Amino acid sequence: MDYFAYKIPLIMHHRFILFTNNLSNSFKFGFYDESCPDAEKIVTSVVEAQFRSNPGIAAGVLRMHFHDCFVEGCDGPVLLDPTTSNPKPEKTAFPNLTVRGFEVIDEAKKKLEAACPGIVSCADIVAFAARDSVQVTGGPGYKVKSGRRDGRVSLESQALANIPRPQFNASELIQSFAAKGLSVKDMVTLSGAHTIGRSHCSNFAPIRSNNIDAAFAKSVSKVCPTASVNKTVFLDGSSPNYFDNSYFKNLPTKKGLLFSDESLSLDSRTSNFVLTNANDASKWKKQFVRAIMKMGTTDLKLAGNSDGEIRKNCRQINAQ
Repeated sequence: MDYFAYKIPLIMHHRFILFTNNLSNSFKFGFYDESCPDAEKIVTSVVEAQFRSNPGIAAGVLRMHFHDCFVEGCDGPVLLDPTTSNPKPEKTAFPNLTVRGFEVIDEAKKKLEAACPGIVSCADIVAFAARDSVQVTGGPGYKVKSGRRDGRVSLESQALANIPRPQFNASELIQSFAAKGLSVKDMVTLSGAHTIGRSHCSNFAPIRSNNIDAAFAKSVSKVCPTASVNKTVFLDGSSPNYFDNSYFKNLPTKKGLLFSDESLSLDSRTSNFVLTNANDASKWKKQFVRAIMKMGTTDLKLAGNSDGEIRKNCRQINAQ
């Protein structure tokens, strides 16, 4: 009896060590250093080329990474096209109808398949491309752990249930991010990604809030008198293609475009973080790196602990 009481915990502990070591080997910096040494450089070159011809694409790719990670983890189903067997994947959900940058992922995947077929997951391509999108817009460079595998499940209903909405108040944002293991500070920090890109009028028009600067509301209403999905406004009109902290500077002056942005400066749980980020760009950028790296580890699918795959085409699962 004493032998088994002693031996079983040792065996379980040994198995736990082996399991964690396997996970460490499956998800790490430089995961493709041996299997596809130029993987990250290839993705970077595609993002840089696309950005030169269309600066707005960076914001689209960064947003794609957020939407991917908030539904079943960062495993790439936001990329999947509708099929007869799955007519309503994540891509068809209303929050994803305006996601841009799929062509960036397609081109990167095409080049990676030519260089090292069947090695680099679409999920990792999205994470690399989001990192590069931050950097090409003047944001901080950072390393990305990789080894993610691509998920096979993609449902519109899950996207609708998990992706934060532009109409959310601070409490709803806090709850949404907490469900992904992200703190209030993480949430406010990551909201700073709105320093680049545009929002469709359908997300905020017509402006009815009394907490918006009158002159700002008037200028926005000229572009968006109705909730049109065909017109857009810069989220940060001060420097829309540059990754800086002007987004946070806009909020206390009542120039947050979305209701979710506006709510951050009005709630006592988030307003101090807004002011701190507005006053210290360098500190915010360092915090952003930590927060987005943390977000990138949400509900991972890795070799040995899940049923993910390495897609040949990012828009469709591999043939079963």
